[in-house]
Amino acid sequence: MKASLWHVLGAGSLGSLWATRLARAGLPVRLILRNEARLKAYNAKGGLTLSEQGQRQSLDIPAQTLDDPQPIARLLVACKAYDAERAVTSIASRLVPGAEVLLLQNGLGSQQAVAALLPQARCIFVSSTEGAFRDEDFSVVFAGQGTNWMGDAQQRPAPAWLYDLVLAGIPHQWTADILDRLWRKLALNCAINPLTVLHGCRNGELQAHADEVTALCDELVTVLERCGQPQAAVGLHEEVNRVIEATAANYSSMYQDVVQRRRTEISYLLGYLCIAAARHGCQAPLLNRLREQLIEHLKAKGLPSD
Repeated sequence: MKASLWHVLGAGSLGSLWATRLARAGLPVRLILRNEARLKAYNAKGGLTLSEQGQRQSLDIPAQTLDDPQPIARLLVACKAYDAERAVTSIASRLVPGAEVLLLQNGLGSQQAVAALLPQARCIFVSSTEGAFRDEDFSVVFAGQGTNWMGDAQQRPAPAWLYDLVLAGIPHQWTADILDRLWRKLALNCAINPLTVLHGCRNGELQAHADEVTALCDELVTVLERCGQPQAAVGLHEEVNRVIEATAANYSSMYQDVVQRRRTEISYLLGYLCIAAARHGCQAPLLNRLREQLIEHLKAKGLPSD
């Protein structure tokens, strides 16, 4: 049986991590870049490079721009949450009827917005706990084992192409409860990422701010329960502490965005949670204050705060 083509939109850390592993397994992959200038830079580089366990491997994965005419049947959207809606809009006309679109964004809000744009497609939400970072342009370092939880909001059965991920060594698990997973990861990110930015520290250094983390987790549990997400609240304190310990030497994605003077995903993390809490009549003073402090911090650095 002929393997079907994977299109990967976004050559950031996770998009590159997926593309290189799929290509390494001999599966057909096309990287989609935003314009001719990026395509020219990519071709000059000679492809994507994956660093894993000290080994570097370059893969000459074919690339194209957003306006390439090639039809798309399976699309991995790996751009940032704030870019997802615009990027998918620019490529929607290329999607064949019944196309499958995997959404690999942080936080919540962007997935629902993209799904609303694409009623003709099957949108699959992905919650990833894998770690990766770019050490240079078009080069990704696989930094942390994890898994990729997948499912769709309609709780339909798993697709046959999951076998591609087995071949590629991409850890994954299909779940009927993907929204539980996304809410849980949202809470974990809100408990860790903003504090690492405000304290200017690695994840592990939050152990010195244990009281602050505990109080934030207490409030997150209340908000999750009031928002109708009790499963996401179960054992949250323990998991936050476990993640802090397991990733002690790492810098959070939000910290890295700030250091590299990139826009953060605050609107899809703290912003989404604070708005959801207000909509459910739930007081969330710590989360709202944290959001305000982070906005002020970003503005002081001359960075976007939305």
